[in-house]
Amino acid sequence: MEINVSYRLATINDLEPLVDIEQACFEQDRLSKRSMRRWIKSEHGLLLVVAHEQQLVGYGLVWCHKGTRLARLYSLAVINQWRGHGLARNILFKLEQLASDQGRLYMRLEVEKTNHAAIRLYENVGYRIFGEHLNYYENHSDALRMQKKIKLPADKQIQRATPWYQQTTEFTCGPAALIMAMASLDSRIKVSQPLELDLWREATTIFMTSGHGGCHPIGLALSANQRGFAASVYLNIQGTLFIDSVRSENKKHILGVVHQQFVDRAGQESVEIIYEEISQQQVEKWLQQGYAVLILISTFRLDGKKAPHWVTITGIDDRCLYVHDPDLDEKSHLAIDCQHLPIAREDFDKMSAFGTGRLRTAVAIRPKN
Repeated sequence: MEINVSYRLATINDLEPLVDIEQACFEQDRLSKRSMRRWIKSEHGLLLVVAHEQQLVGYGLVWCHKGTRLARLYSLAVINQWRGHGLARNILFKLEQLASDQGRLYMRLEVEKTNHAAIRLYENVGYRIFGEHLNYYENHSDALRMQKKIKLPADKQIQRATPWYQQTTEFTCGPAALIMAMASLDSRIKVSQPLELDLWREATTIFMTSGHGGCHPIGLALSANQRGFAASVYLNIQGTLFIDSVRSENKKHILGVVHQQFVDRAGQESVEIIYEEISQQQVEKWLQQGYAVLILISTFRLDGKKAPHWVTITGIDDRCLYVHDPDLDEKSHLAIDCQHLPIAREDFDKMSAFGTGRLRTAVAIRPKN
């Protein structure tokens, strides 16, 4: 039987009906009225409603991860009397198309492990399980993590099994990225804040543009070397790093001294420094050879700020590089939003150059023979 429904993006006038649907469809993990209002207005949210004769009967909500090619299904609901008409499937297809139109290549979602009907729906339309999240819901049940490529699939993909670690301070992205890289190569690495802070003390540049010092690529390589990993550093400049926005001559001098200390120690400890532009082809070669790779990016395309930030490469294919981002914004993100983020190759070239000097740098590590 043909049903007469329409699909459109939500407006603020839909707020109360959306809250009613949420109350009717879910007993736990409900989106609040405040959250619904925020999603309706969100620049990066896609809140699609389905209506019959002006009455809302369902909705779907997708978040388009800023700066990446990832979209995430946050919620999908159809009121009970309208189930069985394929509305959930249609909402999902339309959301995939909207996300694809915004340049997203992948859609992810979480579904309760015991929700067999929803799992069948997602599998029937092309989603595949790629992990689990334990104790995910309010009732402490587990969630399956599922993903679908919503554009044409890539021809080849290289992946590293890499544990995700959240940095515990605003200035320790480098140590967190190195921890993830080391742990992907050696399961004996104990992922912890003490290790994170030890690495920061060893690799810090003392000063940054403001606040605490950030981590120098050679400093990170030296720290990895001390823990049993051979390390190579790619740098496209030979001068002192991170001084573009430093006004104090004294701070510039200190940064120069620290930089030279790292360079001298690298020579003494056989840490390889290669003064060349880092390329995606080199990253792919490293991954093929079993290296773990961390790379410096500018956060401008992620959060609008121009800060240097370290991430860990977890995979690469013909379309994207995939990264673990250790920086979790707990107000708007979940941990899964920071894992295996797909960044299009053309976007990555722009993101991996920092500052007016267009600094590009990466660190590749492997266990010593």
